[in-house]
This record gives sequence, structure tokens and C-alpha cells, in this order.
Amino acid sequence: MDYHAIYTQSQQVATELLAAAKLKAGSIVVVGCSSSEIIGCHIGHGSSLEAAQAVFEGMYPVFRQAGVFLAAQCCEHLNRAIILEQAALPAGTEIVNVIPQPKAGGSFATTCWNRFTQPVAVEEIRADAGIDIGDTLIGMHLKRVAVPVRLSLKQIGQANLVCARTRPKYIGGIRAAYAQE
Repeated sequence: MDYHAIYTQSQQVATELLAAAKLKAGSIVVVGCSSSEIIGCHIGHGSSLEAAQAVFEGMYPVFRQAGVFLAAQCCEHLNRAIILEQAALPAGTEIVNVIPQPKAGGSFATTCWNRFTQPVAVEEIRADAGIDIGDTLIGMHLKRVAVPVRLSLKQIGQANLVCARTRPKYIGGIRAAYAQE
């Protein structure tokens, strides 16, 4: 497996999503990452810390430089809990007690837990944008109106890649006026 290619692809995805979604400092990007799918295995059947670390090393510095927080979605064994920096914790969000492991939470969430300065786990958030690597189903952690974002890459490693940004709901009907995004 070419982990440098995974790193480079991840860096490119983070850079393109930042620009396309017009993310501002303080925004949160939720990342669901199947390291199994990246290396060509079925989701949940080939966890790879090396692949997860390559994704983290590619994305995290890009987001951090922009003041954007990275949040990692755990796998279904932890009910898709979220790992994020305590500084990113939305007001009123309850912290839960769990530490992800490669086989219970996933290699990417485990990597984030080990690399974040002050990691915390929560059951849910409403992120401003998302990156789904390997069909991990991140939609439950995005704000209400998710909009697909097409990037130049369709895969990281061998895993499918889908990205989204969010926008405020349009309300009011034909007489309403809307701010430009």
C-alpha cells in the first residue's frame, strides 16, 4: 500500500473542501474514514492504523492552519460517536466516556484520539462540512441542509469519497429574499 499517496490525496481533499465549502475559522468538518476500504478490504474487516495515520497527517495540518476543527466519526461499534478537540466542543454538548480502539471506534478515530491535544468523545454534533471515506455514512453529524461537494478526487486509496458542505435552510417561499452564500 502506498501510504504517501493516501497522505497526498487526503491533503488535496482537505484543501479542495476548504475552498469549495468556504469554511471559516471555528467550523467543524466531520470525517468518517474506513481504513479498511482505503486498503481494499470491506468496511470493518481490515483496519489499518497506517492508512488512518496517512489520512490524518494529510488533512489535520490543512484544517488546523485554517482554524477549522477536525472531528472523527467512530464506527458503528461505538454508535458513530464523535472524537474532537475539547476546544471545538459546541456549547452544551455532553461528553461521553469512551476511548476508541482500532476494532471499536476505528483506526481513524483512534489516531485522532492519540494525536489531538485534548480529545473528547460526544454522541453527536452538527458539523459544517463532511468527508466520507469508504461509505461510513456521516450524514447524521451534518447540519440540516447538506449540499454535495464535487472534488477532483473520487477516491482515497481504494475507498469511495463523498464530501458535503452545509447551508442554512431556505424558508418563506416565493416572496422571501435570501442572502448569497
